[in-house]
Formats: sequence, structure tokens, C-alpha cells
Amino acid sequence: MDRIHAILTDYWPHLVFAISTVAGTGAAVHAAMTKQDVRAAIGWVGVAMFSPLFGPLFYFVAGINRIRKTRVSQQRDEAMVVDAEQAETAPVDVTPIAGAQFASLKVLGDRVSRFRLLGGNAVQPLAGGDETYPAMLQAIREARHAVAMQSYIFDNDPIGQEVAQALIEARARGVEVRVLIDAIGSKYSRPPIVRMLARAGVPVARFMTNPLGVLRMPYANLRSHRKVLVVDGRVGFTGGMNVRAAFVSALAGDATNHDTHFRVEGPIVTQLMSVFAHDWNFTTHESLPAKPWFDPHALPPTGNVPMRCVPSGPDRALGSTHNMLLGALAVARHHVRIQSPYFLPDQTLIGALATAARRGILVDIVIPGKNNLRLVDYAMTAQLDQVVRTGCRVWRSHGAFDHSKLMTVDDAWAYVGSSNLDPRSLRLNFELDTEIYDPAVARWIGARIDGLIGHARRETLEDLLQAPFAKRLRNKVIWLATPYL
Repeated sequence: MDRIHAILTDYWPHLVFAISTVAGTGAAVHAAMTKQDVRAAIGWVGVAMFSPLFGPLFYFVAGINRIRKTRVSQQRDEAMVVDAEQAETAPVDVTPIAGAQFASLKVLGDRVSRFRLLGGNAVQPLAGGDETYPAMLQAIREARHAVAMQSYIFDNDPIGQEVAQALIEARARGVEVRVLIDAIGSKYSRPPIVRMLARAGVPVARFMTNPLGVLRMPYANLRSHRKVLVVDGRVGFTGGMNVRAAFVSALAGDATNHDTHFRVEGPIVTQLMSVFAHDWNFTTHESLPAKPWFDPHALPPTGNVPMRCVPSGPDRALGSTHNMLLGALAVARHHVRIQSPYFLPDQTLIGALATAARRGILVDIVIPGKNNLRLVDYAMTAQLDQVVRTGCRVWRSHGAFDHSKLMTVDDAWAYVGSSNLDPRSLRLNFELDTEIYDPAVARWIGARIDGLIGHARRETLEDLLQAPFAKRLRNKVIWLATPYL
């Protein structure tokens, strides 16, 4: 035993070194061969080679895309489209509705989303939790057949418990209920709300279980940020809102966070339901039948708004939202408004924003004055000069944190949903956005953004460059980690 112990003592450091070197080299080779973004490839290669002991472990947990090229990914994508095609409308001509420049954007959406642009929808914008949660609760309490709900965060707090209780009561009266929460988002409160739902017999699942078990990692990859509620296959809700008491003024007071959500009716609801059904199938392997979940006959035209869902994620839909944003900036003629809580566009998007501004388009970008993710705010600040110096106007909103993700072009077209303008949303997570060809909705969003601008502080190049060197250096160092924020 002493001899074995002596051998291990002598050779253990060499063995650890050899294993870590092989692991680091393997991780670096895998990153170089599989990453499509050169910045991400360089970053992961550096992490793996300069930290061969912990770098490969970090890469294994956060850097490997286990979904994009699998057969499951292809089947999910194709089945999602098949189910959504149960609801069809006559071909939509967007020119009389939004303007001639949007005809080419509609073609782009046809090829990027693979969902049809559907007419005959009604859209109701909802401002914050004070409007959104009562509308969602009413829909759940009036449900007769089926309720499907998906969220990134579903907190176990007063509003989360009220929503959960409404779902439990719906289940008790015979309504089919399914709830899907992101595995990491479910850990933002303790105990997680899934326990309350599961104890009451509500089928609930967690999307992409965290490989590190109990840890809550706000910067983890491959998360589902999609927010969907579909009731009876007839009424849908989607947008940027999670389920949290921080968005309810009666609970949060002056610190109430802001956000924007949308209630929809019409054929578009089938696309929302299709996205949920296939995320649910991917997670639980349960296939939801056509009834009561899909019923095209229950979706007659209820309005005149053309819409389509644009799912995106690190699978076959990689880059969908990125392409839609580039297309929208290319067709703009007068005014682009953007609101994003996490504004970290890549160089391609920065170039498109710059080109739009230099063409004489008024480009207004609103970001929070107070951000809930400090590191992201540092990185955002570090690259604002690249946007400001080209003529874009960047505004820091006043007041509590605003989580809204909104974009309008020429007061005629809107893009809303769960995607932030950062690498995580555009490449690493599963998101769901909606393009809306409707001047009324675009003007509502425009008025909301203009209202924020009226009380906002404009970022100038002089202010950015005159910040203390220590702060600018800190921001730049954090900015180097942009692909992972």
C-alpha cells in the first residue's frame, strides 16, 4: 500500500496534467470545428486552452449545442409547421395595409419563419402586469377545454400563486392543462412553483434540465425564453412577460417593473399552440392531440391584422430573428423605434443600424436607465459609442426597469416578443417573436416608446468618452465576454 501511495503521489500531478491537456485540446478542437461565429469560436478555444482544467468542463456545460443538428431538431421543426398549417387564410397583400416597402419584408418572413402570414387576427396590447395578469387570469378561469402555458420564469410569489391556483382550478373542473417552465427559470424562487402545480395534479414540466442541478445561472445557454398562453385553442397571449410579482404595482409599489404583452385572437393562435405543443413534446415526449388543443374551426377571422410567429433558437431556426431585424432595417424609409432591456447587437446589426441612420432614417433606441443585470449594462455601455457615432439616437429611460422588447418601422410594422438584441437571444436561446402588419398596433408601440423618450436621458458620444477611465476599462473588459452574457 505504501508503494502504491508513493507511485500515486509521484505520478498524480503528471496524470492530471495529461488528462487536462487532452480535455482542453479536445474542447478547443470541437469549438473550432462546430462554432459558426468566429468570436464565439475564438473565445471558447481560449477558455479551453488557457484553463485546461476548468475550461473543458465549462465548455461542456455552457458551450456545446446539443440540439441544432439532431434528428429531433429536424422533426420538431417540420411537425411544428404541419400543425400550424391547420389554420389558413387567404394570401395576404401587406402593401395596402403597411406600404409598398413591406412587400419584400413579407417575402423574407415567408422564407425565414416557415410559418404563413395569416390574416384575420385581432391584437390587444397590454401594458405591464396590471393589464396582462388580470387578462390571463380571466382567460384561464373561463377555459372550458384546454389551457397551455409556457414561461421562462414563473415565480412562487403572490401573483405566481394566483396564476397557479387558477390553473389548478381549471384542471379540477375537467380542463386539460399543460404547463412548461424553463428548468433554470423555474429556480428563480424557492420553493419552485412546479411543486404546487404537481401536487395538485397539473401536468408540469421543466424545459432542458440544468446539467448542474440546483444552480440558477442567469447567463446559461439553451434556455427557453418563450412566453405563451393558449386557452381553448382560441385565445392566445405572447410577448415579453414572465410571471413575477415585480410587475404588479399593488405588490411592488414604486419599484414596479414594466413590460409589454399581447392578447391575440384568430388564426395566429394555432401557430402559438403549435410552438408550445412541440416544445412540450420535446420535453415530455407527449404528443398533444388535435382536439382539444388544435381546432381550426374555432378560429374564424376576428379582426383584420396580418401576423405570423417567428420562432428562433439554436436549432434549425438559428438566425431567424436576426434575419428579420436586418430585413426590417433595410426597408425602413422614415422612422425605426427599438426598445430592448439588453442591447448588445453584433457587428452585422450595428452595421445595419448605422446604414439606416446614414440613409436619413430616424433611429431611436431605448434602453433601461436602471438594469437588473449589472454586467450586461456594463457591456452595453461599452459599445454604445459604435451606435451613437453613426447617427442613431440612444436613450436611457427614467424610472423602474423596463423589460419590453419592441420594434416598429414607419408606424406600420411591429416586431414584438421575447427576443432581446443580444447574442444570447439571437443565437443561444429559444425565443418566440411575432411580426404584426398593423398601423394601429405600431402607433400604440410608437407612442409608448415616444413617451419614454420624453423623460429619458440621451446618450451622447461626449458623455461616453468623458466617463472615468476606470469605468470605461471595466466596461470594456466585461464587453469582451459579450458572446456569453
